[in-house]
Amino acid sequence: MRIFLVAVIILVNFILQTTVLPYISIAGALPHTGLSIVVSFALLRGSTEGAVTGFFTGMLLDIFFGMSVGYYALLFLLMGLVIGHSQKEFYRENYLLPIIFCLLATLVFESINFATGLLSQGEAHVVYFLLRMVLPEMLYTAVFTIPIYRFLFGINDWLELKEKYKYRLF
Repeated sequence: MRIFLVAVIILVNFILQTTVLPYISIAGALPHTGLSIVVSFALLRGSTEGAVTGFFTGMLLDIFFGMSVGYYALLFLLMGLVIGHSQKEFYRENYLLPIIFCLLATLVFESINFATGLLSQGEAHVVYFLLRMVLPEMLYTAVFTIPIYRFLFGINDWLELKEKYKYRLF
């Protein structure tokens, strides 16, 4: 049941991110909801599920928009793995933590894309990149992280409760 729900969440997110969210962009910045989902699953379920969720979220981006298969999948997998290691040290009810991790993950993700894409072409306008591209996307993604994390937190609690009483006889 958990695998099916995670797959549906990833697929619905991909459809919404590629069809609806471009219409609500602010100053050319789009919220990166796939990154918010990977951060949320990594914080809620740990590094293994964060990495698996990140891999499949990134693989969808690679298949449809990537120049090479595996680039985004590897980035998202590593983000889910690294962020998931901090899962046991913090309270899941804390809503500030996903926002902070999502801000950092967006900064790292966009910096790696900048380093591999624009710097290889000889473009190195770092200040413009940080102020005009990364900062608006970080803030927009952080705003979208709050409802996404709350939704996934509720689904996770429901699934954990269901798994807890699965084998219990009344």
